[in-house]
Amino acid sequence: MSKDLSGKRIEVLKETVPKAVRVAVLLSSATTLLDRDELKETESAANHLGVKVQSLDVSDPNEFQTAYKAMVKERADAVIILQGSFSSFHRRQLVELAAKNRLPSMCEESLFVYDGCLMSYGPDVPHLYRRAAIFIDKILKGAKPADLPVEQPMKFEFVINLKAAKQIGLTIPPNVLARADRVIK
Repeated sequence: MSKDLSGKRIEVLKETVPKAVRVAVLLSSATTLLDRDELKETESAANHLGVKVQSLDVSDPNEFQTAYKAMVKERADAVIILQGSFSSFHRRQLVELAAKNRLPSMCEESLFVYDGCLMSYGPDVPHLYRRAAIFIDKILKGAKPADLPVEQPMKFEFVINLKAAKQIGLTIPPNVLARADRVIK
């Protein structure tokens, strides 16, 4: 599902930072094929918006500083942090470096926003947990897991961190703020 939302993420990022012409995409070298597909979708959407994508692979936290230096050297206007177990585990470090380098950051999960990411757009994770509980209840009542339908996320959320925006000196356009499901102050 993340691959399908990557175009929307870059659109919202471009709308938030209209002068952005280069966006860095940070992913882990140990990423799955799905993450590579997400990178391709991001690049495709970026091309339609006149934005160049700079992809950076990291596989060790010691590479974070180097990756962000490369972003600055290549004059990235923003960064998209692809979600995976590696980036989730190191999310605080990654978003702190984005703020330190004054780069607006876009993430998939709202948990990143609470740790300092500028904004996120992705599935509403608490809603997914509630849906999982419904399936568990059905299984405990005797339903066979193979008989239960596979569901894609149906509810998505757009979250903005105004504190992060202020920290990097960015004013969020009113039309973007109006679309946010949640705003963290």
